[in-house]
Amino acid sequence: MSDCRRMEAICSFAILLCAFVATGVHGNSLAVLQAPEFVSFQKGDWPISGEKIPDLVALTMGFSIREDLSWPGLRAGPLFQRPRANVLVVVRGVDSLDLPQSLASYPLENSVPFTLDSVAETVHTLFAEDTPVVLQLAPSEERLYMLGKANAVFEDLPVTLQQIRARLSQEGSVLDSLPTKSLSRNAEADLLFLSEVQVLHDITALLQRHRHLAKDHSPDLYSLELSGLEELSRVYGKDSAQYRDATDMLITVLQKFGEDVYSLYGNGAVVEVVTVRNFEAPLTRKSRSILESKQISNPGSPYNLAYKYNFQYAVIFNIVLWLMIVLALAVIATAYNLWNMDPGYDSIIYRMTNQKIRMD
Repeated sequence: MSDCRRMEAICSFAILLCAFVATGVHGNSLAVLQAPEFVSFQKGDWPISGEKIPDLVALTMGFSIREDLSWPGLRAGPLFQRPRANVLVVVRGVDSLDLPQSLASYPLENSVPFTLDSVAETVHTLFAEDTPVVLQLAPSEERLYMLGKANAVFEDLPVTLQQIRARLSQEGSVLDSLPTKSLSRNAEADLLFLSEVQVLHDITALLQRHRHLAKDHSPDLYSLELSGLEELSRVYGKDSAQYRDATDMLITVLQKFGEDVYSLYGNGAVVEVVTVRNFEAPLTRKSRSILESKQISNPGSPYNLAYKYNFQYAVIFNIVLWLMIVLALAVIATAYNLWNMDPGYDSIIYRMTNQKIRMD
């Protein structure tokens, strides 16, 4: 009897261990809040790797990627239609959020840190003349990258924690419209979370002020990283009232944020939410100033760096090359015909000249 009980205990422990491992692997998630009709996300439990999120964003915007994404969650859309914007919100400190109005949700595995720098570079390269809006922001780390018209649109956006906290004390802040419940206005962790909520509110307010940007031909890109819940979980714990109230508030704010952005872009924006308990490796990245201007090349670099490659170089090179070849052949053919021309037979000018000579 003791051996049977021991075997039952071992089996139970093994089952619980497998369930814990499965929860740890598939606890993080990717949710699609909004998407236009021509961007088709299929409902299912197909896991996607964290390192493939930039490729997924690029495909939803109609861009090509280096390696094929063998993931059945996204179907191929029409060739001549692309979303007007893509908004990716990364929420750290929670496995998943109960977003009732989401279109689809997928497990996220291999939750390594990722950025949308490659997608931003593609947008800037293909639509350099239209100056699209590119915004990448992480308020907790005061990490900011703005490109194109974002420098003008979000010029008044508070980006440092000091600026955001000052914004919370002003009129029209989220503290006047959202119930804080157990969250305190004096605690550092609570203020960090409320500051991130304030940033979401200010982004939609500034976009409403510049509605004309949503009607241009260049797609816009937004990448936001929120770590307020992670800090609340570290300070108060996951079972605390502060953490539960903050989670409920964030769900409400994200739903409204997705709806506002989707309507501002004429039902042509894709809004995704990635929830990650914690990344497997720390993300190291250099912060950039709001006044920094993007340069295609840096000839004055002390490191003697080469010019950045432009994807239109091959097209321009072929146009110039074959045009010069055609012009050279045309000059050679014209010169050959003029050299072998018979003045008395081919040219009316020389023929009249000869007649005048004979009359004299």
